[in-house]
Amino acid sequence: MRKSGLLLALLTTTVLTSGCFPYPPGTQCPAIAQASVVSVTVPASYVPHVRTLRLRACQDGVCKEDAVELRPGSVSVDQGCSPDGVCSATASPDGTLIGMLFLGSLTETPMAVTATGTGADGLALPVRTVEFRPRGAFPYGEQCGRFITASVVLDAEGLREKPA
Repeated sequence: MRKSGLLLALLTTTVLTSGCFPYPPGTQCPAIAQASVVSVTVPASYVPHVRTLRLRACQDGVCKEDAVELRPGSVSVDQGCSPDGVCSATASPDGTLIGMLFLGSLTETPMAVTATGTGADGLALPVRTVEFRPRGAFPYGEQCGRFITASVVLDAEGLREKPA
């Protein structure tokens, strides 16, 4: 497990530090592809109530539904920068659970997401639905392309779009 984690970290670092094409010479863009997903976060306060989770996402007349594998979430903790300008951070568990529903495509048109599943007691969780418009942004500058994200939060109050 440690070797695979180290390999993943090395590959991620290599990919993020490389430039991408066909952008103008001197333009540095991370060489990462955008995954067409709806991400879900279960806050730490609601984690004890969730055993399994399914998401259904519908957009532009196409729906995708599947079980979502929930994994421990984390926050980035700044470790500062060295005198030569090398900065670092580490991930620290925050008690949340996160998961993703992979889609064929993702656009900025309205979408509906429904969450179902089972609670820790084995009973069905309430069916929750939210409608929202995924967000497009240029996190690496306009020269590096637009990224579209669709993120929701499931808690005791229901399902809602995750704030930016």
